[in-house]
Amino acid sequence: MIFVDTSAWYAITVPTDPRHAVILSWYRSNSLPIVTTDYVVDETLTLLRARGEFDRAVVFGRQVFDLVSVPLRYLDRSELRRAWEIFRDQPLRRWSFTDCTSKAVIEQMHIKQVLTFDHHFQEFGGLTIMPNGQP
Repeated sequence: MIFVDTSAWYAITVPTDPRHAVILSWYRSNSLPIVTTDYVVDETLTLLRARGEFDRAVVFGRQVFDLVSVPLRYLDRSELRRAWEIFRDQPLRRWSFTDCTSKAVIEQMHIKQVLTFDHHFQEFGGLTIMPNGQP
């Protein structure tokens, strides 16, 4: 299973993103199951809107909520609690709370691969970062 982060969704969704062609090609050829979270979707929709991509935000939202073409995991109470602990216990890290929720889900689901351009996931340790396959 591959966890998909906000930076990847943004690059997939916005054709003017410099990483769009590479990640879209990777995404279309990927045969492994993917998953993302409600927090990542929230962050992606917010980022798209903040960067003037409201129409693309609506298209992405329709893919997630109306067409259900994106496997979506809603965080439960224990994962939220774990995310809070990660956030609270890492004062020197610059991880957003959403990053911490992603880390909690990745731990819970024993995920080893992440589709992202966010360097914070490298700091989590033990993950293969896609699409480049960096450890």
